[in-house]
Amino acid sequence: MICFSHKHQPRASWRQHHFFVLLFLLLPQQLWSLSMPPNQALLTNPDLLQGFQVDQSKIRVALLGCGMMGQEHISYMSGYKDLRIDFLCDPHQPSVDHSVKVMRDFYQDRGDEHPHEPLLLQEEEELLNHAEHIDLLVMAHPNYLHTPSLLKWGQYEHLTILVEKPVAVSQEQVDLLKAQSFNAKIWVAMEYRYIPAIAKLLEMKHDIGDIKKVTIRENRYPFLHKIGEWNRDRSKTGDTLVEKCCHFFDLFRLISGKEPNLPQIRALAQRGINYEEEDLSHYDNPILDSAYVTMPFRDGADDYNSRGSQTIGCLELCMFAEGSRHQEEIVVTGTKGRLEAYLPENKVYFFQRPDHKQWSDRSVPPPANSIRSEIHDCSNVKNVFGLEDDVEMPTHVGYHYSSTAVEWYHLLEAFENHKDHGETWKPHVTLNDGIRAVEMGLMATDRIVNDL
Repeated sequence: MICFSHKHQPRASWRQHHFFVLLFLLLPQQLWSLSMPPNQALLTNPDLLQGFQVDQSKIRVALLGCGMMGQEHISYMSGYKDLRIDFLCDPHQPSVDHSVKVMRDFYQDRGDEHPHEPLLLQEEEELLNHAEHIDLLVMAHPNYLHTPSLLKWGQYEHLTILVEKPVAVSQEQVDLLKAQSFNAKIWVAMEYRYIPAIAKLLEMKHDIGDIKKVTIRENRYPFLHKIGEWNRDRSKTGDTLVEKCCHFFDLFRLISGKEPNLPQIRALAQRGINYEEEDLSHYDNPILDSAYVTMPFRDGADDYNSRGSQTIGCLELCMFAEGSRHQEEIVVTGTKGRLEAYLPENKVYFFQRPDHKQWSDRSVPPPANSIRSEIHDCSNVKNVFGLEDDVEMPTHVGYHYSSTAVEWYHLLEAFENHKDHGETWKPHVTLNDGIRAVEMGLMATDRIVNDL
């Protein structure tokens, strides 16, 4: 089992030490200018990498995109002793520099005096030259680049890819993904599935009978600034209901266990409330600030015209609601009860409806003691996910309530089971799951009935 260790981290092998000594002796001195970023000399001559002795006991990782999400992935990857980050790739040098710092800080915290130094690259094409030296590729670059990168890297059968959401930002990109046959093993990063309170709700959903209603609310701050303000450009994000809400559309499918009736999705939305202090005049329309999206779900492939008892869902998003008591709320109502998950409270509330014996006089409201209720505190991540106390994995919260930590645990478990035990590759989140979430967001954007 691949595990996290606070004490034992990968050290450079004696072959690696000899390799760098030879480089210093053989290369022209001007290549070692103090102004040159780490490993830049290696990048000027890729032939130097030929003959590099690879430690086959390590999972060789490349990170494509070193922004905030990439750095969160680094913080968890740095904690696994069987995993080694060999490549960092991003055209924005400050992001690369900060990613190196994040790596070094986490290695230092774990007592590694000789941390491994990755190669630093600026262009994806440079990274492609080293595809054979990569076991696991993490795609955390801007959204509109996910599909083109999947089409480039998906041909490599030896490769495992963790691609951030959304996998596409337009119907054209969705069509390209659907038309492509991929050899690589793909896992779509949907961190919200692993948020402890949401995971607990998913575990308990069978206790409330047939699910009839799913409501998801997010009340939060506006989008943060990104390099080159790409996340203000609808053509690069698919707009807010794709960029942000594909997480939630994935949860609607996961919770209900059903597919949405796409032609019946409807939405109301608002634009132009945030970002007034920013000069976005070069965009045709600002991105969405808030929305209501309603959707019915169907039980079978041909259940497009069912009415009455079908499962229905509602998404409420507000991107100008800093300071709300709950940033995320998920409420699931079934024929026998109700589940409510709240974040960052990280608790799940369960309510069981009274039967006719418990509530016999239906001319008055049900007695308080007829409704069974439970409160589940989900702050103990290992307990929520059924992990033994001696299972070691990164413990810091990150930006997603420890969910990225759990995602990495299961990803590496699937990687090990496939590589070492010959099991069929079984990602928790398939490429099709990622595509379906994007399709829901695209349809909701297309079906905004007030034409904002």
